[in-house]
Amino acid sequence: MPTPHNRAENGQIAKTVLMPGDPLRAKFIAEAFLEGPVLVNDVRGMLGYTGSYKGRAISVMGSGMGMPSIGIYSYELYSRYGVENIVRIGSAGSYTPAARVYDVVLATGAYSESSYAKTQSGFEGDVTRPSEELNRLLRQSAAAQGIPLIEGIVHSSDVFYRETSAQGPLYWEILRDQKGCLAVEMESFALFHNARQLGRRAACLLTISDSFVSPEITTPEERQTSFTSMMKVALEAVYDG
Repeated sequence: MPTPHNRAENGQIAKTVLMPGDPLRAKFIAEAFLEGPVLVNDVRGMLGYTGSYKGRAISVMGSGMGMPSIGIYSYELYSRYGVENIVRIGSAGSYTPAARVYDVVLATGAYSESSYAKTQSGFEGDVTRPSEELNRLLRQSAAAQGIPLIEGIVHSSDVFYRETSAQGPLYWEILRDQKGCLAVEMESFALFHNARQLGRRAACLLTISDSFVSPEITTPEERQTSFTSMMKVALEAVYDG
């Protein structure tokens, strides 16, 4: 049944959902890749569509920015709509020269200082993990299409604009050097936690949109429509799965 955040009825959302942060990216994916996409949610402008890809039902829906936002939408999709798989397809800022703009990152874990998981269920750890099965399918899809993946831990931050100290190493350098974080985004830690708590599956593919170690950056329009390698990897993995 509908929730305060989602007007879709039972059966209108597929068992697998691709979830970009930007609802306009969800609209682009639905119109560019899905057959017969139908708008199933537009509450608060958080667009969600259901269509088919190579004959298999699939939904795509925005999550908004940050862990509280994806926490709400993913929890409802898993617990109210019977969704089994969510693949986050988002953007990230690189912490290392090894990950350049437009490179695709497969998250093997999400490190965070966030209190989301502790508040939600008492989880005391600082790393949450994706589904190994979904990651396996994503690796296979990328290899079949000749799309390189960079794998590793990502940093899920609660803060986009962080005040920095002029003394000592920068915060992101500490996370890179001590925690092994490749890049920063803002949602995966909560998504992985919700999936684990509810016995569902989650994964995260990220396209590098900007960098802390180089002046490279993408425009809002490019982030909305140009991250197609990541989209194709996710769609083919879901199809084969």
